[in-house]
Amino acid sequence: MNCQVFLTAALLAVTPLIAQTAPKKALASPPADASAAIGGKTISIHYNSPGVKGREGKIFTKDGLISHDPHYPVWRAGANPATLFKTGGNLMLGDLMVPAGTYTLFVDISDPHNWTLIVNKQTGQWGLAYDSSQDLGKIKMTMSKPPAMVENLVYTITDSGGGNGTLTLAWEDRSASVPVMVH
Repeated sequence: MNCQVFLTAALLAVTPLIAQTAPKKALASPPADASAAIGGKTISIHYNSPGVKGREGKIFTKDGLISHDPHYPVWRAGANPATLFKTGGNLMLGDLMVPAGTYTLFVDISDPHNWTLIVNKQTGQWGLAYDSSQDLGKIKMTMSKPPAMVENLVYTITDSGGGNGTLTLAWEDRSASVPVMVH
């Protein structure tokens, strides 16, 4: 009897450990981060990275994947929770002054050849919860075509030296960037 009680107690103690180590299903749009120090200040973006998954040419069209979002043509610029932008210092994104802090990024894609980056003061929301009254401001982005199709959305922050850099997002057949200048 004592042996049976001991084995039962041991099984109950080990079960949560087994559950914690069990492999979890991979997210369809896994979390990703981009970060760089520009002018001695850390700038970072936390986002979930959706994949094209065979939908090439059907992401950004007027009847494409993103057109089904309730705030279209404003796109959450990622997947799942809102895309988070943090800056450890005051900076300029294009011609927009952005004080040190945490923000959400959205992109207006109404013109496929001229995107606009939106810096929003509201944070912590699900990605589709866009409130334009919380916009800090908007910045015209420089558009280009990547050398090859970009399967998973990727953000990059590059330091060009002298307190200058570039924030770029690329997905499918689009790449859009804005200059960064740290004060």
